[in-house]
Amino acid sequence: MREIIVTKAEAGQRFDRFLGRYLPEASSGFIHKMLRKKNIKLNAGRADGSEKIKEGDAIQIFFAEETLRKFTGEDRTEGPLTEEEKKLRAQVRLLYSSDDVLIFHKPAGMLTQKAKRDDDSLNDYLLDYCRAQMGMTEEMFRRFRPSVANRLDRNTSGIVLCGVTTAGLQKLARLLRERGMEKYYLCIVQGVLREDRKIRGWLYKDEKKNTVTLLTHPEKGAEPVETWYQVLAVSSRATLLKVRLITGKSHQIRAHLASEGHPVLGDYKYGSRKENDILKRTTGINYQMLHSYEIRMPGGQMEDGSTAIVTMAGQAGEPDGKKALHVIDPPPEDFVRAMEMYGLSPDSIRKKTEADGRCRRKTDRSEENDGNMDIQRTAGFRPRRNGKLHK
Repeated sequence: MREIIVTKAEAGQRFDRFLGRYLPEASSGFIHKMLRKKNIKLNAGRADGSEKIKEGDAIQIFFAEETLRKFTGEDRTEGPLTEEEKKLRAQVRLLYSSDDVLIFHKPAGMLTQKAKRDDDSLNDYLLDYCRAQMGMTEEMFRRFRPSVANRLDRNTSGIVLCGVTTAGLQKLARLLRERGMEKYYLCIVQGVLREDRKIRGWLYKDEKKNTVTLLTHPEKGAEPVETWYQVLAVSSRATLLKVRLITGKSHQIRAHLASEGHPVLGDYKYGSRKENDILKRTTGINYQMLHSYEIRMPGGQMEDGSTAIVTMAGQAGEPDGKKALHVIDPPPEDFVRAMEMYGLSPDSIRKKTEADGRCRRKTDRSEENDGNMDIQRTAGFRPRRNGKLHK
């Protein structure tokens, strides 16, 4: 028999979901059968799996040790990392950390989550980070497994949110589900765009081909999508856009802009092979120029224990009674090289970000009573105990 005492990290989730994470090799049907037969108990009593577990609860699992090791996956081993996987891991950066949430920069080429058992992914990097930097053990992972909360395509770089406690993961999931978080991307598109726009359509996904099609009218199986974009810089051949996902569907930015006649450069799935081949020959870049650049979690929404509004632009403040978060992940070197190739100034990103920040701060100050927000300008980014910004 093994007894597990629920900690703060696992509290708040359904009992059957906890068991599914603790016994990843067991089916849901098997777990519920064991609950009915009282081979799994909660606080020494019968449970059906729908209970919300609390800190201090005791879970008893009456399995033989060999059976327990089989269903927990304790006997499973993973192969060593390849040289390419090591190279990608070296490019991962921690942007922000709190007791409940970590935010990472994911490089293009790295999966967010495994597609096959032998794959390496940012989620695997997260687990290794939690082992090495947060002292988490395999026993802790069997109770609650930290996980990414949002996904980026393999060849899209930028911000990925991760929950390292049940509370953190649930709150991130709620913000994403209820669109309580603003997400912005940078992309370089083919052709010339002059005006900011909000575009709408209906997106249909072909699961077998892993492609999406944008429609101008509703059809069965298609979902409504909205994408807003802002022109940051333009040259004779390309345009740099800042894009906000109002809805967040698979391949939405890539397919939506392609349907408008302005595909993301480097995107062989939805774009121009001829133009993409020019980019590849000139720079060696053979993936889409799309970068998850910025997130804003509004005040009063984020309650993960952090006490600071933080931005990679170097601002930090502690608003009274509010929890908010603003993170910017500057575009990677390949993205900047592609901008320069197409005559797009990298300074256009910084200037527009600073202008947006001034506008937002002016609005925020007008809404604050007696200047409650104390904005501190910092030359560098020093770690903080709660709400750490990393450079």
